[in-house]
Amino acid sequence: MSSDNQKQTFGFQAEVKQLLQLMIHSLYSNKEIFLRELTSNASDALDKLRFEAIAEPALLGDDPELSITIEADKDAGTVTITDNGIGMSQAEVAENLGTIARSGTAEFVSKLSGDAKSDAQLIGQFGVGFYASFIVAYEGTVETRRAGLSADEAVRWVSQGEGEYTLEPITRDARGTAITLKLKSDETEFVEPYRLTSLIKKYSDHIAIPVRLIKDAEDEQEIETINSATALWTRSRSEVSDDEYKAFYKHLTHDFEEPLDWSHNRVEGKREYTSLIYLPARAPFDLWNREAPRGLKLYVQRVFIMDDAEQFLPLYLRFVRGVVDSSDLPLNVSRELLQSHPTLDAMRSALTKRVLTMLKKMANDEPEQYQRFWKEFGEVMKEGLAEDFANRETLMELLRVATTHDDSEAQTQSLANYCERMVDGQDQIYYLTAESLAAAKSSPHLEVFRKRGIEVVLLTDRLDEWMIGHLTEFDGKPLQDIRRDGLKLPGEAASDDAEAEQADDTDEHALVVKLKERLSAQVSAVRASDRLVESPACLVVAAADIGVQMRRMLEAAGQEVPDTKPVLEINLEHALLSRLEAEQDDARFDDLAMVIFGQAEIAQGGLPEDPGAYVARLNRLLVELAA
Repeated sequence: MSSDNQKQTFGFQAEVKQLLQLMIHSLYSNKEIFLRELTSNASDALDKLRFEAIAEPALLGDDPELSITIEADKDAGTVTITDNGIGMSQAEVAENLGTIARSGTAEFVSKLSGDAKSDAQLIGQFGVGFYASFIVAYEGTVETRRAGLSADEAVRWVSQGEGEYTLEPITRDARGTAITLKLKSDETEFVEPYRLTSLIKKYSDHIAIPVRLIKDAEDEQEIETINSATALWTRSRSEVSDDEYKAFYKHLTHDFEEPLDWSHNRVEGKREYTSLIYLPARAPFDLWNREAPRGLKLYVQRVFIMDDAEQFLPLYLRFVRGVVDSSDLPLNVSRELLQSHPTLDAMRSALTKRVLTMLKKMANDEPEQYQRFWKEFGEVMKEGLAEDFANRETLMELLRVATTHDDSEAQTQSLANYCERMVDGQDQIYYLTAESLAAAKSSPHLEVFRKRGIEVVLLTDRLDEWMIGHLTEFDGKPLQDIRRDGLKLPGEAASDDAEAEQADDTDEHALVVKLKERLSAQVSAVRASDRLVESPACLVVAAADIGVQMRRMLEAAGQEVPDTKPVLEINLEHALLSRLEAEQDDARFDDLAMVIFGQAEIAQGGLPEDPGAYVARLNRLLVELAA
C-alpha cells in the first residue's frame, strides 16, 4: 500500500493478477454483458436503499425518486452509469471492490429474513459482475457516497483491472454511485445512443426501476427513459389482455403471426418462478436442426440472463417460445450458464408438463386449432415418444395419424379414435409404414384389411418407424406392423413360422417349392399368403429384422445394416401365379418369377436391386405376349 495526499494505492486481496485477467476475459462470452452487470448492480443498490429506508426513512432525504442514469461522452470515450441507491462507504468500497468475488448483495441477503428476504428484488449474488467492465474499458472509476453520510465522506475508487486500485476521499453532494468507464479504442460502439438503447431494452427492459439515457440533442441534453420498468409476466393474468399477450409474443420472438396459444403461470412455495410460454403458429425454418439455439429466455429477478436457456424444456419441444423468471436458480459465476441442480430438474419437469397440458386442452377443446398445430409441429413431437419416457402416455394421446378410415391426406385421427372403431375380436392396433400416403394406400398389405373392414394406421413421416420402434402398446393394446411375419387378424391365431418351415415339402404347393428354389438368393422363404386379395405377391419382413424405412434411413446415413432377406408371400388364386405355375420353359419361368418379385419390391416403395435387368425381363415377356 502506498499513500500520497490521502490518495492510497492497494493491492487486490485476491492477490493474483492472473485470476483477475482470467475472470475479465474468460467468464463472459459476450462483451456487451458489462452493461447488464452494471445496471443490475445499480438496481441492487436501489433495492437495498428501499429496504433500509423502511426502517430509516431519512435515508431517502429530498431525493425519493429512485432511478438509474446512463450517459455517454463521445469526445472523452466514456460511459457513466449512475444510481441514487444505497451507495458505499470507504470501508465498503475496499471490501466489495477490493476483494474479488465478494458480493455486497449476497451479504445483504444473508442479513434479511422472513418476508423481507422473499420480497427483495436483488440480482447480484457473485461479486464479480463489476469486473466485466474491464472487458471494454481500460480504466474504471467509481465515485460513491453511502446514504446517511455527509457529502465529504464520499470516496473515489480507480483501477485499470491490472492488480491494484486507488482509493481517495472526495466530496459528493448526491448519495449513490457513479461508475465511469474509459473505453478501449476498439469499443467505441458503446458510446453510441442507439447501441446503448438496444442493450438496455435487451437486458434491463423489465427492471422495476426506470433506466434513463442522457442524449445530446444539438445544444442541449435530452433524458429519455428507455426501459418499460415493468415485466408483463410479473403482472396478474387478470390484468393482462389478450392483445398485450400477443404484442409481447411478437416483441419476444419477432414473429409476424400471432401465437396459437400461451400459458402464464406463477409457482410459489418451495420453488418460486414465473413462466410465460407460447406456442407459435408456424414452424421456424431451422426446426430440424437439433443443434440450433433454442429454449426460453431466462430472467433472474426480471434481469435478462440468456436468450436460449435450453435446460427448461426437452429437445422435442424446441419450438416453444417464452420467458421464465426465477429467483433461486443456480447460475454459474458469470450468470450466463445454468448449473445442474434439483431445482432446475423440477422446473424442467413442470414446464414440460405445462406445455403438454396446453396441447391436451387444445386437442380436446379446439380440435381444428390442434390440427393446425400438428401439421406444423407433429413430426418433431414424435421425437418425444422415443425420448421422453416419463410423458409417453400423454404424448401418445396427443399423437395424430392418418388411417384408412379417412380418405384425406391429413393426420387427423387419434389412437383413441382408432380404438373406438375396432371390430369385434380385435385386440391389436394395426399399422403400416410407407414412404408416402399414396404408397401406403396402394400397398398390397392392406387388401385383407379392406376386405374385412379393419382400420389400419398409416405412418408415412420419415421418423415414424424409428418412433414406433420405441412403442409397444396404447391403452393396453399392442401395436402390430402388418408388413411383418406372424400377422394375426381378429379371430385368428398368429401363424407359426417355425412349424411352417418344418413342414414337409410334399405338403406344400408345388409352385411354392419351385419358387423357393429359383428365388433362394433373394428371399428367405416363400409361402402362400392369406393377406392378399388382388395382388399377386408381397414382401414380408421377419419379426426380428429391421423395418424397410429404418433400413433406408440407416443406409442413407452411411451406417452398416445387417444383410437380411424378406419373405415372399404369393396369392395362389391370382391369374399371374396360375400362368407361372403352368409355365414349362425354365427361362421364361425365371423371368416371370423375377418380375413378380420385382413388383413386390416396388409395391413396398423400393426398387429392384438391378433395375436394368428387371426392365429387360419385363420387355422380353411383353414381346412374347404381343407375338
